[in-house]
Amino acid sequence: MRRRLVVLMAACVGLLAWAEIVHWRASWRRLAHDVGRTPSSEAVVVLGFKNRGERANYLNRYRVRAGLRSLDPDVSDSVLVLCGGGVGGDVPEAELMARYARTVLGYAGPIRLDSESTTTWENIRNAIPLVEDVDSIKIVSNSLHAEQGRAYLWKLRPDLARRLRRAQEYRFGEIALVKPLAAVIGVMNLARLT
Repeated sequence: MRRRLVVLMAACVGLLAWAEIVHWRASWRRLAHDVGRTPSSEAVVVLGFKNRGERANYLNRYRVRAGLRSLDPDVSDSVLVLCGGGVGGDVPEAELMARYARTVLGYAGPIRLDSESTTTWENIRNAIPLVEDVDSIKIVSNSLHAEQGRAYLWKLRPDLARRLRRAQEYRFGEIALVKPLAAVIGVMNLARLT
């Protein structure tokens, strides 16, 4: 019995470690290569997650927090772009995330909303007109989903994708229990793209 418990614990630790590595690597992929200077403007695009209630759910709250910490304090003109329609409920995810950013987190900066999209492809497509005027673009979700969003931007608008910079959605140990499932789903979704 003790040996089985040790094996199970080792497997769980291995799975968590694998998920951390997969997410960390994804946070560095499909970015622009020539990003040496500090931009004068940026957009942080936060991809929504299906939300059934009247409040932002756990994953949308995490994504908003990651989006806010991705805003560069050295950039003079930053905007938070929140994406997501009413996939799981009557209120669009973008509006729920905006409410959370303003009322709970106290964010007072500019926000642009895409409250129509229902898929990741639509998130990126609908965000394009909201980010065309900035020098730097960061896409926030879990790391593999954010990479998928970056891949879509490279397909849709390579000129804008050349402005992609790394967001701060990856932190070691954060959302640790979500990362294994998100890693499996993300790896499968990214494999379909190639």
